[in-house]
Amino acid sequence: MQRSRPQFSVLGLPVHILDDYAGWLMERLHQGLGSHVVTLNSEMAMQAEENPALADVIRKAELVIPDGSGVVMYLRMRGQQVQRYPGIELAESLLIQSGKLPDSEPVFFFGSYPGVAAAAAKTWQQKVNGLSIASQHGYVSAEEEKEFCESLKKMQPKLIFVGLGVPRQEFWIAKHRHLCPQSIWVGVGGSFDIWAGTKTRAPAWFRNNHLEWLYRLYQEPWRWRRMLALPHFALRALGDFRG
Repeated sequence: MQRSRPQFSVLGLPVHILDDYAGWLMERLHQGLGSHVVTLNSEMAMQAEENPALADVIRKAELVIPDGSGVVMYLRMRGQQVQRYPGIELAESLLIQSGKLPDSEPVFFFGSYPGVAAAAAKTWQQKVNGLSIASQHGYVSAEEEKEFCESLKKMQPKLIFVGLGVPRQEFWIAKHRHLCPQSIWVGVGGSFDIWAGTKTRAPAWFRNNHLEWLYRLYQEPWRWRRMLALPHFALRALGDFRG
């Protein structure tokens, strides 16, 4: 029997609070219930305010996890004792659990630059014995994407990680999840780069002090315009709290 998933609102978007997100998804996987997982942070929440189509995709997802510190703070201000759960950690937990199954479920990595997804897959296959991972980079033509989608439909991987960045990955999953209706689809942003070793994740001190965004800005200074969403989100959160 599927466990319930308490749901709370962050700027009108759902966030589900569970003790074991990966366990909940693995239950659905065994039951043949497909799922779209959204990893919500402040930047995505603000994008959704300006983009109703993105907000609709988020609301229709079977699972929305509190990926960003801003989302966690928003919920804590409203009395919810929630912990941040980064999407990369959920993906890693799913990969480990998948590798422990008697018959390892096939996994697919889609996205990032040529060679990155393949390198990320190789890293995980070395880390988890018996894990079967296929991959495709995200730079495909319309014709190549059509062929790729046909291959994906025939393969029916049970776990599909899509790293195309927000909001492209969310829209891509919503459009194509019918190809593998019993699969778990997760938007993983830049996780492939970290697994492949082309980028590094913020040290624990930054993560534990809600400063992972600052480390990311240091790595990718071109993101500064997108980071302006963080103070905007904070102002909206305070406004909602006072209201």
